[in-house]
Amino acid sequence: MERRDLLKNAAIAVGGAVVGAGAVMLSKGEKKKEMAKAAKPAAPAIVKKRIEMNVVSTWPRDFPGLGTGAQRAAARIETLSEGRIKVNYFAAKERVGAFASFDEVANGNAQAYHAADYYWKGKHPGWAYFTAVPFGLTYTEMNAWIRFGGGQQLWDKLGDSFGLKGLMCGNTGVQMGGWFRKEINSSDDLKGLKMRIPGLGGDVMAKLGASPISVPGGQIYENLVSGAIDATEWVGPWNDRFMKFYEAAKFYYYPGMHEPGSMLAFGMNAKWWADLSKTDQAVLEAATSMENDVMMSEFNAKSGEALTDLVKNQGVKLRKFNDDIYDSFGSASKEVFETVRQHSALSNEIHESFLKARANLGAWSKISDQAYVAQRNRVLGV
Repeated sequence: MERRDLLKNAAIAVGGAVVGAGAVMLSKGEKKKEMAKAAKPAAPAIVKKRIEMNVVSTWPRDFPGLGTGAQRAAARIETLSEGRIKVNYFAAKERVGAFASFDEVANGNAQAYHAADYYWKGKHPGWAYFTAVPFGLTYTEMNAWIRFGGGQQLWDKLGDSFGLKGLMCGNTGVQMGGWFRKEINSSDDLKGLKMRIPGLGGDVMAKLGASPISVPGGQIYENLVSGAIDATEWVGPWNDRFMKFYEAAKFYYYPGMHEPGSMLAFGMNAKWWADLSKTDQAVLEAATSMENDVMMSEFNAKSGEALTDLVKNQGVKLRKFNDDIYDSFGSASKEVFETVRQHSALSNEIHESFLKARANLGAWSKISDQAYVAQRNRVLGV
């Protein structure tokens, strides 16, 4: 390289350095600002308060679907909060009895329960609508009513009077009509029958001459085997097979008029809920809403196989309620609803909202889901 090229390159390098230095040169005022900024202590990291909550349940531990769903929801709250919300989950009888869950949470002794809210209809008949009522809403219809039809607002209004706040946290779908020791050929066959059936469905059976009995899930089998009850409803094939009801009753009827889409509740102490941050409330809403979907998916996925096993391998006799019996269910349910409406202004308000939702959603379902499934089954020969 010639001398003149070396000098040229050196000049370029020096010029670049000067330009670079000029790019980082600061004025006196800017220097003072930078020095003050460096001297200022860093803002301390915001440490969010750790929350511990006790959740009680009406289900036995590890009970398929209902119990495992409640446990999933509890675990999901911890996961979504990255462990900041610590959940202590108690199955039925581990802290309080199944039906004591309501008072345990309302009194603030626990922060939440997982249950079917129709268990509390003795406290107010309006609670029944937020699980299931006779000739009521299916799973998709219930979701629509709660989220977009005013159902959540009425649920909150009812809950306020008891110090509770409810969120959807599971669904079992259309339930079976129940297990019976004998065939049911007419409504007369229901007279004098001792049947485990809660909610307003139990009131319908009472109108038809049966004796409805409320028994926690974990005690049904022993009552059926001993003859303390003659019949029982529970959920559907997946759960019912696990309970081994087929060992005591062989006649399995469908469809259940009493629970067409039984929603499970995550009921919280209202004051505890109100004191949570918006972020923590969103965590609980996300966890429970997801379980509302997951539980229904699981019941749908597992009930078909379970029903096949019950019929083929356990000697279960699958029967469909005839139209005359269903008509008697319908007439009795109208009488029950009239009693509910007369209970209070809030009961009537809830019922009116339910009727509007059932009419609107039912009309749409008739030409959408129902029409499609009927045609699909016809074409496939199902």
